[in-house]
Amino acid sequence: MAVWQRVRHHPRVIVMQPVLEILAADDFALWPVGEHESYGYLVLDGKLTPADVGTAVMRIADCNGFEPDEGHEPFPAGPLGTFLYGLLTKPDLLAPGGLRVTDTATNTVFVEPGCCNGLETWRDWLEVLDGTGYADFGHDPSSAAERVGDTVRLTLDAHGTDGRPVIELPVDQVRRLVVGAQQDLQGFLSLAGTWAEEVLPAYAAAVTAALGRAVDLAPTQ
Repeated sequence: MAVWQRVRHHPRVIVMQPVLEILAADDFALWPVGEHESYGYLVLDGKLTPADVGTAVMRIADCNGFEPDEGHEPFPAGPLGTFLYGLLTKPDLLAPGGLRVTDTATNTVFVEPGCCNGLETWRDWLEVLDGTGYADFGHDPSSAAERVGDTVRLTLDAHGTDGRPVIELPVDQVRRLVVGAQQDLQGFLSLAGTWAEEVLPAYAAAVTAALGRAVDLAPTQ
């Protein structure tokens, strides 16, 4: 989602995007994935290529993998069922990343998800707008959003030194950005459902439902 804003004759384009932190997967062979370097971000929306959808599903499944104990059913037979086991059985899923806010005209990042932040907590932005008025988004950097009256102050690194990128945006503008980011996530989820039907037909419904939990959205019909 992009919102234009003109500041001192400078056409500022503020973009909020749902992003997933990616790890390289050179030896992954269960389905086609895209080529990405580790610790970069993949923007999730309804425009991804099938390979990038595969990358996103691989990453979310991988970071939710675990060894079953006595309280769980054993791994299903085969490498595919084993790889998907955590994604399909864990009640609380993680999707490392979050909502990134950037001024694309200057390539200035105002919010970048840090360590221990995930797309499953994207609704923290609603707390900023209508709840406590504050949320942070992990560390390194320690990005934060704080509502101050009718504006929202975005800080790239709340614990950094002076000179860190900071911007104040009207509450209504941030609300539009959050709605747009939610629509992007919904677009990704719809696309992932179609991908799963083609690539993982035996697991399609379960994988789509799990991805919905991972990004805190209900899959569309």
